[in-house]
Amino acid sequence: MWLAPLGFLVGAYGTLIGAGGGFVLMPVLLWLYPNDSPATLTSISLAVVFFNAASGSLAYFRMKRIDFRSGWMFAIATVPGSILGAYSTSHIPRVTFNLIFGVWMVGAAIFLLLRPNKVRDVKTNANYMHCRIVDAKGNEHCYSFNPVLGVGISFIVGFVSSLLGIGGGIIHVPVLVHLLNFPVHIATATSHFVLAIMAFTGTVTHIISGSFSHAVVRTLLLAAGVLPGAQVGARYSTRLNGEWIIRGLAIALLSVGVRILLMSR
Repeated sequence: MWLAPLGFLVGAYGTLIGAGGGFVLMPVLLWLYPNDSPATLTSISLAVVFFNAASGSLAYFRMKRIDFRSGWMFAIATVPGSILGAYSTSHIPRVTFNLIFGVWMVGAAIFLLLRPNKVRDVKTNANYMHCRIVDAKGNEHCYSFNPVLGVGISFIVGFVSSLLGIGGGIIHVPVLVHLLNFPVHIATATSHFVLAIMAFTGTVTHIISGSFSHAVVRTLLLAAGVLPGAQVGARYSTRLNGEWIIRGLAIALLSVGVRILLMSR
């Protein structure tokens, strides 16, 4: 029954930073179940991420912080990558999987910690998509981005996130902020919406392949904690500065990545 409290923590922190929580849950699953295959563990993580992202998206919807026009475009692009990643997981040995997982997380953390500050330009290019979001508190967010770049990166995000079982928000939020000019709070909310669709696709793929057959009970117990945790995380996200959200994401990535690399030795 301790899986439910774990789910609550995963849901709260994952929604707080817009990452879905898979990057927190997956290392714990790798540590707790050393004899399970990567496919089984990623199926659990993706299913839990779906429940988390769906619950968090509902909360962000009430806050009017989701960019649905961009979100649907990114979500559709993640679907083929998510299917491909879910099928690829079953062909990777456990030790190799741990090594790939750890190296990727440490690299992403270093990028976020060392990245230069970037000033967003709303009118960068005539071919950019221009967006204007007014949230529930009346705050106006204006930004623009390259839609072709966004779609291409979303496909890659779908593949990597399903392959590693981390959901994808931990990749998508930094991409939305640093490459596509999204304000941090809009990025976390929109990422959660995309994450719900992408994680659902990956979960269905695992169900079809049979990887999910031994994961149902653990998934339901984790989901019981994730659903209320996501609501708490979304509520407190408005109280954090955007820069602190990104820094917290980087520190979490680094600590988890180092832990996984030590496990793979």
